Amino acid sequence: MPTQFGPQLIGETEKTLSALLRMFLDGTGLTEPQWVTLRLADLLDGAVDAHGLAAAAADRAQFRDAADLVGELTSRDLLDHGRLTFAGRSVIATVQATITAETAPIWNDLPADDVAAATRVLNEVLTRARAVQGRNRSHTTTAR
Repeated sequence: MPTQFGPQLIGETEKTLSALLRMFLDGTGLTEPQWVTLRLADLLDGAVDAHGLAAAAADRAQFRDAADLVGELTSRDLLDHGRLTFAGRSVIATVQATITAETAPIWNDLPADDVAAATRVLNEVLTRARAVQGRNRSHTTTAR
C-alpha cells in the first residue's frame, strides 16, 4: 500500500535519497552536509564569499554549523573564499556523474506532467514550511 502524500511520504523519500547519497559519497571523505555545501557553492558560482556561502547554507539547508563546514572544505582545498577550487569542481563532477548514472532509473521515465505537478506541489510545501518556521522563530524570539 503506497504511503499517502504528506510528511511521512516526504520524510521517507528524503531519508532514502539521503542514504543513496551517502553511498555515493563513500570514499570521498565528504559528509552529506559538506556535499550540500559544495553543491551550493557550485550553484552560487562565485556570487558569494565564504561568509555568504555559510549564510546561504545556514538558510537553505538549515546547517547551524555552516561556517564550520565552509572552513572544513576550505582546509581541504575544495573551496577558496567560498568559491570552488579546481579540486572542488573535480570532486563535484566525479560524484555527480555517479549520482546521475546510478539514479537514472529513478527519474528517467517519469511523465513530464507528473514531474511538473510534483515540482509545483513540493515548492509550495517548502514555501509554506518556511513560513511556519519563520513564524515559530519569531515566537521563540519574543518569548525570551
